[in-house]
Amino acid sequence: MRVLALDTTTRAGSVAILEDDRVTDERAGDASRTHAERLPAEIVSLLAAHDLTLADVDLFAVASGPGSFTGLRIGIATIQGLALVRGTRVVGIPALDAIGQLASRDAAAGAYVAAWMDAHRRDVFSTLFRVTASPLFERERLIEVDAPAVGDPASTIARWRGQIGDARVEVMGDGAILFADLIEREAPEWRVRHAGPAAPLLAGAIGRLALARARRGETVDAAGLRPLYIRRPDAELARERRVAD
Repeated sequence: MRVLALDTTTRAGSVAILEDDRVTDERAGDASRTHAERLPAEIVSLLAAHDLTLADVDLFAVASGPGSFTGLRIGIATIQGLALVRGTRVVGIPALDAIGQLASRDAAAGAYVAAWMDAHRRDVFSTLFRVTASPLFERERLIEVDAPAVGDPASTIARWRGQIGDARVEVMGDGAILFADLIEREAPEWRVRHAGPAAPLLAGAIGRLALARARRGETVDAAGLRPLYIRRPDAELARERRVAD
C-alpha cells in the first residue's frame, strides 16, 4: 500500500511517501513560507520526484493536531481535497502519538516516554505514555498515562512526577528542546531525546501509524477528518468574554 502523509502542526511541517512499512522519502517543508503558499505544491513535487501522481496514492494520512490552528486547517483541508478528488480513504493521526512512537523506538517495555510540542505562550502540548512490548507504530505500543493537555512546562513536570515519582522519562518534540534547561533543572532524571539538532520530522511516523490503522479498517472518508485542537481558539474565547460582558 502506498501512503502519502502530511504534517502541518509546525511552521515547517513535513511530507512523506511510504511503500507499505518503508518510508521512501520524507522532507521538511519550507518554513520561510506559509502552508497556504506551499500546499499542495510540496506534495505534488514530492510525488513527481518519484514518478508518481495522486492516482498512485492508496491512502492519505494527516496530522490531526494539536498545533497552529491555521496550519491544522490548511493541512486537513488539503488532504480532504486530494482525497475527495480521488475517492481515497484517509486517516488522521494525533501528532503527540507520532512523537511518542518515535520516542519509544529503543525503549524497553515499562519505560515512560513523553511528547512535548511548543504551544507558544510559554506552554507545551503534552502527553505521557508507558511503553509496552507491542511492535512500534501499533496502537497498543503506547499506553496513555496522562491525556493530551496544554499547560506550562513546570506544572506539567510537577503533575507527572506526582503520578510516577522519580521514574525516568524520555521526552521528545520541539517543546522538549525549547524547555530542555527547565527539564534538566526540575527533572534531572528525565532525558530530552533529539533527532539530530532539531525536532523530528513527523510525516513518516504519521504514515506508519496510519498504515497500521488502515490494516484494521480504521479509515474515514475525507469528510470524516476532525482536528484535535486541545486549546480553544482565541477568537472563540474572545467571543465568550464579549457575551459575558
